[in-house]
Amino acid sequence: METQIPRQFRVGVDIGGTFTDLAFLRPDGKLDKKKVPSTPTDYSRAIVEGISDYCSEKGIPATGIAEIVHATTLATNAILERKGTRTALITTEGFRDVLELRRIRIPLSYDLDWEKPVPLVERALRFPVSERVDALGNVLVQIELDSIEPIISEMTSEEVEAVAVCFLHSYRQPLHERQVGEVLRREMPHVHVSLSCEVLPEILEFERTSTTVVNAYVAPLISRYLETLRAKLEEINIRPPILVMQSNGSLISAESAAERAVTIIESGPAAGVVAAARLAKDSSCSNVITLDMGGTTTKASIIERGEILRAGEYEVGSPISISSRLVRGSGYILRIPIIDISEVGAGGGSLATLDAGGAMRVGPRSAGAHPGPACYGQGNDLPTVTDANLVLGYINTHSLAGGALRVNPDLSEAAIKEKIADPSGLSVLDAAYGVHAIANSNMVRAIKSVSVERGRDPANFIMMAFGGAGPIHAAGVARVLGIRRVLIPPSPGVFSAFGLLRGEVEHHSARTVLTHTRDANLVEIQSRFDEMREILTSRILGEGFAASAISTSSFVDLRYQGQSSEITVPFPASQVTTEALRIAEEFFEEEFVRTYGYRGDTKDFELVNIRMVITVSRSVEHGSEWLSESDEVSAKPLKRDVYFGADFGLLPSDVLTRHCLESQPRSGPAVIQEYDTTIVVPPDCSVFLDGRENIIIDLDFS
Repeated sequence: METQIPRQFRVGVDIGGTFTDLAFLRPDGKLDKKKVPSTPTDYSRAIVEGISDYCSEKGIPATGIAEIVHATTLATNAILERKGTRTALITTEGFRDVLELRRIRIPLSYDLDWEKPVPLVERALRFPVSERVDALGNVLVQIELDSIEPIISEMTSEEVEAVAVCFLHSYRQPLHERQVGEVLRREMPHVHVSLSCEVLPEILEFERTSTTVVNAYVAPLISRYLETLRAKLEEINIRPPILVMQSNGSLISAESAAERAVTIIESGPAAGVVAAARLAKDSSCSNVITLDMGGTTTKASIIERGEILRAGEYEVGSPISISSRLVRGSGYILRIPIIDISEVGAGGGSLATLDAGGAMRVGPRSAGAHPGPACYGQGNDLPTVTDANLVLGYINTHSLAGGALRVNPDLSEAAIKEKIADPSGLSVLDAAYGVHAIANSNMVRAIKSVSVERGRDPANFIMMAFGGAGPIHAAGVARVLGIRRVLIPPSPGVFSAFGLLRGEVEHHSARTVLTHTRDANLVEIQSRFDEMREILTSRILGEGFAASAISTSSFVDLRYQGQSSEITVPFPASQVTTEALRIAEEFFEEEFVRTYGYRGDTKDFELVNIRMVITVSRSVEHGSEWLSESDEVSAKPLKRDVYFGADFGLLPSDVLTRHCLESQPRSGPAVIQEYDTTIVVPPDCSVFLDGRENIIIDLDFS
């Protein structure tokens, strides 16, 4: 039996650095969309105003909103800007400095100026306590709970808002952590407490400590934000359930998100990949590279053989946020289930500058929603990628988002001329094209980190481009990578918001077992699986979902004996048997060959962690059409001069709408303008509309 969602309006909300995107799934299955400027001082304000305006425009009562599904970059931004809550750490004596010591990894081997990221918990707020459990879970030194009282006193005087508790072997025996947690929650009821045995009960003390600290650092912010959002919605009589997208592409309740904030660090980018996977399946595209470019960042991911590529670790807060084991050390490590996404600071609002040597740089600094690009006329005189695209003729010279945001190309031209063109001796057009090209190179870097560094050739994939700015840059990025076909879905500018409406409710759990597969204690492993199933089921039921709607999936982390890293593969049975372990080993070797290109010369395997995922099957009305009514009218084609670099120069180009295209390819150049984005078709490309209203751009490599 499935959990039924009423046939009312469902709303997907994706907050970006420049715009907040809203997708409204109507009872008739059609999709409406709305873009409103983000409100960084209070992100909830843009959401409430956007939903309220839509309800007024459509004459919908507040009770017509059945569900809000949300993605937010609030946690990510708090880490990037070091604006999280004041956090303390209680840990085992002798391990106070694990956040400082980290792993022996640096992102650039020959960068002599590189410095480790500053820990999110200052040393004065890291409190060691006397306790010890060995690696088998045996208590060697009992904790004295009286020793916590002076720590509480000091944390109170230091106005600590969150506490992370991480003892050395609590993944085996969580008793001491739970005892300390009880004391803290009793004595400090207004302080958030994160226990590593609840956040990440897995081996590896640095990764576990880092993940638990990040959770504590952002959880109060997320909790306050969600409470504010709910309160403001209630003021206008909107009281639906609020679900939040996790980094792994699934949904959890707002209450769970507030407690496990670390799981929603990359919620916005994950939503885009979820939507891409659904569309790829519908369009019979098995291998897809996603390019999601918004106002602040560009995200890239891979869908291979119809499946989203996932990872078990992620580094956030670095110049390029990735899950790669090859580039590590410049951010904060999170050991959480996550869609394998690479993210770089290259968006429409990314600032273009000249460095001390006169070389052009783009990003990672961004003009954001306010003051925004120079063309917004809100006080910024520094050029951005959006300004460059405006000067080049790629985007509407009057307004964005269907007229909601006016732009002034004269301001863009003045900014590029003063800051880039004149100092470098370039024409304004060539300077603007240089900004565009460098932004493209940053995106190429992101895509290579999830493809080439994973042993995949981008030329074997189709690129699916979306986000407000992705379709502008897609063809240029694809050419550098040797990709021959680009797919632009309907409503690409709100694609991630639509992906939120396609998500499923899931909860994840993991346990470390660390044993050789040949002599594993099958009964003990089974009991761990049963324990996780019981905890996750209780959590799902507590959120109001029916037991009959629950399904479970199991996974294991395996490695060759002697290795220090593992690969997660499906566990093919509900009961732990010798045969099931052998099948899992085969899955592991297949994935090992796919990732590293060779097979190990041993048949000795170690089982490190076991994992379980519980999914709620929901009967949700997905959109039968992706386009809003405003997009269904074909406008008369126009002409505009567009600059395509020194090779092609300034060319008169057709300015079209999506529905001006036909199934027969037409040659570029062309610019396809939509409410939420613009698609640029260079002269050496052709474009057509497929049977699902996707725009297909084919590149000529002859």
